[in-house]
Amino acid sequence: QVQLAESGGELVQAGGSLRLSCAASGRTFPISRMGWFRRAPGKEREFVARVTWSGGSTLYANSVKGRFTISNDNAKNTVYLQMISLKPEDTAVYYCAAGLRYYSDSTQEAAYDYWGQGTQVTVSS
Repeated sequence: QVQLAESGGELVQAGGSLRLSCAASGRTFPISRMGWFRRAPGKEREFVARVTWSGGSTLYANSVKGRFTISNDNAKNTVYLQMISLKPEDTAVYYCAAGLRYYSDSTQEAAYDYWGQGTQVTVSS
């Protein structure tokens, strides 16, 4: 079992920055990838970014490319999502997820086995 705990979400003005953190605990050894997803009000949950646990590869949704950076610190079992130039449309609950096994498309929710409870990010205009 892997437990994930997100933190760092808050209210911020448009153009501002935030850094989200996701701390993993439990059996973290088999983790292959970590991802961030988000669910905006009235919308389905969508892929934001992912990083391989080794840290060698990252992938971003087009909507956040160039503004968000995903990184991980294996020594702390923590994944980060640095967000800059935030827009009101970035308002959502942000979820951290961990994937253990190979999956061809890491932008899909099915590629992840464990999920955190989410942290609210609100961007005011």
